Amino acid sequence: MSDAMAGPMTTDLDFAVAAYTEDGNWTVTPLVLRGEPDLSALVSALRRYPGEGGVLGMVSVDEDFFVLVRVAGGRARLLISDVTAATEWPIARQVVDELDIPLADDDDEQVPAGDLAIIADLGMTAMDLGALCDDVDLYPEEMLEEIAETLGFGNQFHDAIEAVG
Repeated sequence: MSDAMAGPMTTDLDFAVAAYTEDGNWTVTPLVLRGEPDLSALVSALRRYPGEGGVLGMVSVDEDFFVLVRVAGGRARLLISDVTAATEWPIARQVVDELDIPLADDDDEQVPAGDLAIIADLGMTAMDLGALCDDVDLYPEEMLEEIAETLGFGNQFHDAIEAVG
């Protein structure tokens, strides 16, 4: 464990949900992640779900940032809404490490990192997703809600979030 990872960092998980389609219909279900959220545990949990186009994991952390994980076949695609979160949050650090990008400096801008085209085939372009991530007035939950609405599972997403809360 590096010095940056040492100390009492715990993740205040707002929520984690899995979204997938079967027979053209979306299903959104809360994910139960035990203890400190971990990227490999998240990917493993997502692999349990069916889905014609893979399964999409949506995780909001401490009203600070979100992580999208899309698992299809043996591959996991990743997007984090704010690369600077990796200096504070273990799961964000794991995403940045997996993406093989350098850790942000304290004076770096809050920018997304990873696969902006992660949901382009589902209905939200990389440009639209990037613009959404750049909206500093929105909380991560609001950004994920916008993604869910755009992809066509807004009501199911809202119900799953309510079930978690």
